[in-house]
Amino acid sequence: MATILLADDDAAVRDLVKRALSAEGHTIHVTQDGLEALDCLAANGATIEVLVTDVDMPQLDGITLAEKALAIKPSLVVVLMSGFSDQLERAARLRARRLLSITKPFTLEQIKQVVRSVLA
Repeated sequence: MATILLADDDAAVRDLVKRALSAEGHTIHVTQDGLEALDCLAANGATIEVLVTDVDMPQLDGITLAEKALAIKPSLVVVLMSGFSDQLERAARLRARRLLSITKPFTLEQIKQVVRSVLA
């Protein structure tokens, strides 16, 4: 199982994703924005394998977060979540080893499957 850094400014989405991925046996570090996620990565970067982030967040959006996180840890696997498919087009420049996206709203099973896929 993986150690996952989750960043989303919506408490309901954070709870849903945490519940789904914890049920799969993953360890989840939950943060509510990109800046907090970067701090968590700095403190726990050795163990974090996957970044699951919302694209649209205040202060530091998910794509910028992913860019900064990949600069710190190039082996990081990234899952982007967004309610707007046009936002995901910006992700094309990310140099992630493995990158997947999921459009909101999604089900528990859908987020589990995306993380399984990105880890495979």
